[in-house]
Amino acid sequence: MSALVVRQTSCGEVTVAEAARRAKVSEQSVGNWKRAFLEAGNTGLAAGESGPSTRRCALQGTPRARLFIVTAPMNGWAVDPCLGAPFEARPLGDATLVRSTASPPAPRGVVLHLHGYNDYFFQDHLARAVEAAGFAFFAVDLRRCGRSLREGDVPHYMTDLLDQAGDLSRAARAVRTAHPGLPLVLHAHSTGGLLAALWAHAHRNHGTIDALVLNSPFLDLRSSWLNRTVGTRILDVVGPWSPLAVVGSGPSVYATHQLAANGGRWEFDTHLKRPEGVPIRAGWLRAVRRGQARVARGLEIGVPVLVAHSDSSGSDVETNPHLDAQDTVLDVAQIARLAPRLGADVSTAVIDGGVHDLVLSADGPRAAYLDGTVAWLDRALGGRA
Repeated sequence: MSALVVRQTSCGEVTVAEAARRAKVSEQSVGNWKRAFLEAGNTGLAAGESGPSTRRCALQGTPRARLFIVTAPMNGWAVDPCLGAPFEARPLGDATLVRSTASPPAPRGVVLHLHGYNDYFFQDHLARAVEAAGFAFFAVDLRRCGRSLREGDVPHYMTDLLDQAGDLSRAARAVRTAHPGLPLVLHAHSTGGLLAALWAHAHRNHGTIDALVLNSPFLDLRSSWLNRTVGTRILDVVGPWSPLAVVGSGPSVYATHQLAANGGRWEFDTHLKRPEGVPIRAGWLRAVRRGQARVARGLEIGVPVLVAHSDSSGSDVETNPHLDAQDTVLDVAQIARLAPRLGADVSTAVIDGGVHDLVLSADGPRAAYLDGTVAWLDRALGGRA
């Protein structure tokens, strides 16, 4: 079985608090690792020991904390360091693939989840919902995101969506290999939704997926006409020369409000989804704007597409009385306007009172989104699932 080691050669066992501090991850994540390790009946492995079944943990900063994960020697799956059992994770090139071992033994299909910007997979209730509907569940954290952060990485940075598209292709192939012949549904949020739409268009003749669900996809920039036009032209000049230049920064009131420690509903690792925000770099935004321009020209996604979003947008400020019932990141009118350009078979779902990530909404809107998505999949996949 997979396991974790939190032991140093020279200093004895590292406490959870110290391991979390040095690794720059939450105590909850380290606690999940340690609990899974001990429940498996394992003992410590001194730092520096190695063997065919060991690898250095890939999470941000962990080499400095001298943490190791012992992986299953045959397939590389290990107890997920962020969520613990029943989730497992393994490296997938520069990305990380996550699976739920609580999925049905004979699933009728598979759902692969793709996160957004300043985000990673932590929404275990999404997995439970699709599993209850008979689907197996996987998620991918793209390169430089979430579980895939390496020491020295600029979080979420890329200058070409094709880099991350390669991660998505590898994830889809891995899922297809694990569940051959089953319908594959890609569920993608925000910036992941933009990437997923472009990727599905590029692979429209390859039979890569059978349905696409876009949860508040980032199809256009929520900004003034001047910023969306003149600003984009400036990015085309500055981006190639100063791709790491910060063109936007600031805290995410939305993420801060969602965090359980601040009175919100959700537990997540604040080093992987940061309430203080992740600075927006010129190279990243240029790549996004180029992708959005392609969407504006129209795509030809060859599978059924569901585009879901909140019924309204609002300001991402503490004084917004509807902070927990609006999309405070994107303009839902832009999403509604651009959705028909994705392909010939596009359905839309407007979720009253939904937040930006509809899966993180209050109970009512969240249930409406999850139940509606499952019902749509029943129709879209027909007798295939």
